[in-house]
Amino acid sequence: MVVKLAKTAGFCMGVRRAVDMVLDIARRKGKENIYTYGPLIHNPQTVELLRMRGIVPVSHLDEIPEGWATIIIRAHGISPQEREKIREKGIRIIDATCPKVAHVQAIIKKHALLDYTVLIVGDGEHPEVNGLLGYTCGKGIVIGSRDEVDRLPELDRVCVVAQTTQSIVEYNEIVNRIKARFPDPVVFDTICNSTEQRQAEVKELAGQMDAMVIVGGKNSANTKRLARLSELTGVPTFHIETAEELKKMTMNSYERIGVSAGASTPNWIIDRVVDSITSCQSQKRKKIRGLLNLWVFTIRCDIYSAIGAGCLSFTGMLLQKLNVSILNILTTSFYVYAMHTLNRFINRKTGSSIIGSFREELYRKHEKLYLFTALLALFLATISSFIIGPAPFFLLLLISVLGVLYNTRLLPENWRLKRLRDLPGSKNVSMAMAWGTVATVLPQIEIDLAITPGMIVAFLFVFTMVFIRSAMSDTLDIQSDRLIGRETIPVLIGKEYTQILLQGILFFLVILLVIAYPAGWASSLSLALLSCPFYIWICFKLCDRRSQLSSVILEGLLETCYLVAGLSAFLWIVFTMHVS
Repeated sequence: MVVKLAKTAGFCMGVRRAVDMVLDIARRKGKENIYTYGPLIHNPQTVELLRMRGIVPVSHLDEIPEGWATIIIRAHGISPQEREKIREKGIRIIDATCPKVAHVQAIIKKHALLDYTVLIVGDGEHPEVNGLLGYTCGKGIVIGSRDEVDRLPELDRVCVVAQTTQSIVEYNEIVNRIKARFPDPVVFDTICNSTEQRQAEVKELAGQMDAMVIVGGKNSANTKRLARLSELTGVPTFHIETAEELKKMTMNSYERIGVSAGASTPNWIIDRVVDSITSCQSQKRKKIRGLLNLWVFTIRCDIYSAIGAGCLSFTGMLLQKLNVSILNILTTSFYVYAMHTLNRFINRKTGSSIIGSFREELYRKHEKLYLFTALLALFLATISSFIIGPAPFFLLLLISVLGVLYNTRLLPENWRLKRLRDLPGSKNVSMAMAWGTVATVLPQIEIDLAITPGMIVAFLFVFTMVFIRSAMSDTLDIQSDRLIGRETIPVLIGKEYTQILLQGILFFLVILLVIAYPAGWASSLSLALLSCPFYIWICFKLCDRRSQLSSVILEGLLETCYLVAGLSAFLWIVFTMHVS
């Protein structure tokens, strides 16, 4: 089975702009609610997440309590009459109207003042069209089909515009009928470029696939049009809102499945759909793809992270010229598994869930099992560190407490920074610090408490590897992290600046590894570990949401950088033994 994701799937410019504006407000606001005039976008899951952040949709102004309030005009825009009513109530307006919609509003306003009858081709029930009508000064007519053109009265001066998400084919057909009926109409192409590209790609993709899955709200006009365009090609088409609906459908009979989504569909929902279809593929061919299925399973349940942590511990000891200790490797692996799982468990309980994550379904089904295995792993990590020595035991105890406190509320509920996780960018830094400490500091203090050059090199190596992997993963999840309110480096400084930062850190890692051995700071393994920055550089090129790879595969590719370190260390041992 081949699953191909359309490049244009997901938020359009106008929706992304509106959501970003709202999320910026949500970060700065206090306890007060912010209101949106109607649901911000036609996606109930996103609207519910925003509600949890204090962004409340209202259908009527009467729903807003008396007193000072702020209301956000969504991307669809509103009529001048509605805007005036808001001002009369003394409500502050934040305008998130899509610039493309505002352009159509300006065209209508200008031609209505020139005494044109404005024909708006679109859905008469759509909020964008209702808003556009308000600019016609009572001289507007909504046209939903070619037949409605024939029922129009005689008109002298006609201006024609389209709802920005209108079907291109339908608009052209209606315009041709208008031109045949009325002399010299003024016609504007106001369909959004994003809409045109999305519709063209769906038709092209449908021609190559055995089935199409269109993801988006059932009340989203542009999503319904995508589904209809796909159906017109004759390809079986499934319009769904969430991945849960796929369970009621039989997808195994299709070898090639295309996936596209409406302009209001967030990436995390699209990712879940792609992962669910890929999972069906794995079930269908599990005899052939057994190893791949096993690999994916270890990624989903964080076993792969634990194995990677053990590899970094192994590598860190060799970099410091220490004897390899199985107990130290096990301590690191158990600790990482325990902290990852416990923090995800706490996140679900405190509202910062892993919603949209490929791990979500497993956590829902086996929550008690996850909690038990996490506590067991933490117990085993504690016992193994106790066996190693008192200093490693107390160090592990300290970072374990800090790990649990990271998601625990320490300050009053009305404070913006209630938990350590609320500190901007704290997730990536704290995770890298914890991994670096348990993988490299813990083995050294078993011998003595001195800070050696080897320990510093090993710590910086592990820290940068984990930080880069963590930030790259969060770059893929930036949309859902912003919706949930998770403070990561990409959320703090943006995707582009994060990539620049990571490239700079990767360059630093290369320089460190090149000079560490000649300077006598670490073993010659530092040169062999140049394979790790090279692999990460490859991941920079591969790990993109449009790479046609599911999010679980992308996550697995990123975490493989830890295993690359372990493999490089193993091959280095073999080589040095052979040379000696």
